[in-house]
Parts: sequence; C-alpha cells; structure tokens
Amino acid sequence: MMERKTPLYHCHTECGGKMVPFAGFLLPVQYKSGVITEHNAVRTKAGLFDVSHMGELMLSGTDAFENMQKILTNDFTNMEVGQCRYTLLCNESGGIVDDLLVYKMQTDQYLLVVNAANAEKDEKWIEEHLFGAVQFENRSEETAQIALQGPLSLQILKKLCSEERLPQKYYTFKKEVPVGGISCLISKTGYTGEDGYELYCNAEDAVKLWNQILEAGEADGLICCGLGARDTLRLEAAMPLYGHEMNDEITPFEAGLDFAVKMKKNDFIGKSALQEKGERTRMRVGLKILGRGIAREECAVFFENKKIGTTTSGTHCPYLNAPYAMALLDREHIKPGTLVQVEVRGRMLEAEIVELPFYKKGQDRK
Repeated sequence: MMERKTPLYHCHTECGGKMVPFAGFLLPVQYKSGVITEHNAVRTKAGLFDVSHMGELMLSGTDAFENMQKILTNDFTNMEVGQCRYTLLCNESGGIVDDLLVYKMQTDQYLLVVNAANAEKDEKWIEEHLFGAVQFENRSEETAQIALQGPLSLQILKKLCSEERLPQKYYTFKKEVPVGGISCLISKTGYTGEDGYELYCNAEDAVKLWNQILEAGEADGLICCGLGARDTLRLEAAMPLYGHEMNDEITPFEAGLDFAVKMKKNDFIGKSALQEKGERTRMRVGLKILGRGIAREECAVFFENKKIGTTTSGTHCPYLNAPYAMALLDREHIKPGTLVQVEVRGRMLEAEIVELPFYKKGQDRK
C-alpha cells in the first residue's frame, strides 16, 4: 500500500527528517539531532511534532449527545463547550476499539480525534451504531495538526498570538485563534507528559504555521521532533498506546483507564460485558529494569519461575536515564516493590514493579 504524506512532508525532508512508514503515512521517526536530544528538548525547553496523521471526525445534530453517551465510555453530561475529554470506544465484549479525545465545539456538535491507525475502523464502527438525527463527517483530509510541547511552549506561542486568546486550563480549547495570521483551534493537551498545546488548522496553512512556530521558538531552543521521541516521551509519562497497552481484547479496567469509564451512566456499548467480567484478573503495571538491558513489548514476565504476564511497551527513558517497561500482569502480583524477571531473547532481566507514571511534569532528571 502506498503511504500517504501529511501537508508537512517536505518540511520534514528539508530539515533532515528520517522518513518511515507509520499508520499508513510517511512520517519522520527522528531528525539529525536524534531521539535523545529531541526527547530532552521537550522535557527542558520545547519540541514541535507533526501529528496531522491523526483522524478528525465531526458528530453533530440534535441526537449527537445521546449518541456520544451510547457509543463512548465517558459521561458527557456535564461537559461544557470549550472542554476536551478523554474517552474510550469499546466493543460489545468490553475490549477497546480505540481511545480518543472529544472536543465539545458547541451544543450538539463534537469533534472526535482518533488514532491514525484506527481512523477507518473507528469511522465504520461509529457509523454502524449511530441513531436518530445526527450528521457524521470525516474531516481528516482537510485538517492538519501540530503539537507544541514543553515547558517553554507558552513563551513561544505568545510571540505569535495574544495570551488572552490561548486556553488557560488543561483539557480546554479555543476556536478561531489567529496564530501568525492563521486561524487555529488550540487545545491545552498533549501526549508527552509536559505542558503544551495542540493546534489544528486547514491543511493548506500547515507549512506556514509550522515554519512560523519554528522561527518563533528558535531562540528558546525549540526543535523538530519525530515519532521516536513521541514514543519515548509518552512511555516515560506512562501514557498507554493503542496496539500496546490497549486492543480489542484488553478492557479499560485492565489498562488502568477506569477514570474514562462511567459505569453509573445509562447503557453504553460494552457496559454489560464489563459488568459480567467482574473483578479484573490482570492489570497494567510499571517495571523498572534493574541492570543492563531493555525489555520491549511481548516479553514474558515471571515471578518465582511462574509466568505472570507480558510486557506491552518498553524502552530506555532518556530523561530518567534508565530502562522502563509497562506490562499486563496477574493481579495477585502487582504490588510495587515486587521483584520479577523479564525474559529478553533467552536472557532473564531482573525488574521491580513500580508506581505509574514513571515521570511527572517538573520532575528532576535522575
């Protein structure tokens, strides 16, 4: 299959981005500076990501709210216009179809931002379950998304737009904000564990917006970042990734995403199955690898020679300067401080179960 290009493709190649196929797109995995430099720039200064591959679906109409309540796991009853909310899309068995962000654009209109790899699956799933007076539209092609992340994000963005026009609270957004003359939807959200913003604009404006932000942030140390840093940053902050910590077989409770599932609201797809499953038998946990070696996904985890689960993601975390992993383990063995062994290519690595997240915003480097 021919991979697609985002509107920023040529910006990446001109800046020395190493392009790789990802979720049906050609995207930079890293730039000349390398993953570790990009990662630490986001922790200490700022980094700029092209996330235009994400999917944008718009649901509107007088029955839009009732559809949201039925199809998604979170409760949108008290959601105000201008707020964002994390939620999950479950199948009838209680497994996760996808995780997504919901933006309440106005009464009876919601923007759903979904993972690129799942965009077609999500669109089909939602369409099959819609009812009543609603309109459903895929706006991914016409929309570009840029993420500005890091402690200096506000300082940089203020050079291009009035601070009063920017969202102040975490998980809120503002529409039609002029940024360097380009109209953007800006949300105070991100996927790195840092302060930052995600900017949505028309696809044809993406290059101009990207270049203006880079120029505005040059003196503050802003650099382009690729998929490699995006993955190490989210893992260091213990943010789950679809296809690793979530899939059609893993329930939200096993993934530790209870906060996004409201069992007290009226029926939603997957609710009955989640009730019938009762107490969870396995849980997502954090592992700190002791000594040398990295445990990536799908490594068997043992306790006293008995297999108790499997890793879901793992890497060397640049800012914490140590290897960490997440894993799904039998519930009886999830107590922090428990020592386990992880099998990596025939070698057993010692690891300790630790609290999540591994990194919290503002934490000093170890």
